[in-house]
Amino acid sequence: MYAWRYDRVRPFASVRYLVDDVQAAIDFYTTHLGFTVNTSAAPAFADVTRGPLRLLLSGAASSGARATPADIAASPGRNRIHLIVDDLDAEIARLREAGLSFLSDVVSGPGGRQILLTDPAGNLIELFQPA
Repeated sequence: MYAWRYDRVRPFASVRYLVDDVQAAIDFYTTHLGFTVNTSAAPAFADVTRGPLRLLLSGAASSGARATPADIAASPGRNRIHLIVDDLDAEIARLREAGLSFLSDVVSGPGGRQILLTDPAGNLIELFQPA
């Protein structure tokens, strides 16, 4: 049973993603993007961390998902988590080899290069290599 402890999560910035399948989301983020499971109460909820990012994975039975109006919960938003990588080309090759696909080609700008992919529920993830 998970007991909430403020001191345990305080150093993190938390983002909540609504997901169809909590275990599939855990597997995706830990296998492909280097997150570590902090708490799992699947199928309702889990939180995974990577550095200072705490990603809350909320299934349909979670209180976080129930608090979201149905018309908004029906599809993922346009916001995305932004993960900095050292070598974007190597990350793309690694993830393609694992069977993942991308929503865009690499986009370059003055700040760096980026590409978009989604988690199993359709939530956006940006991989970014600074210039």
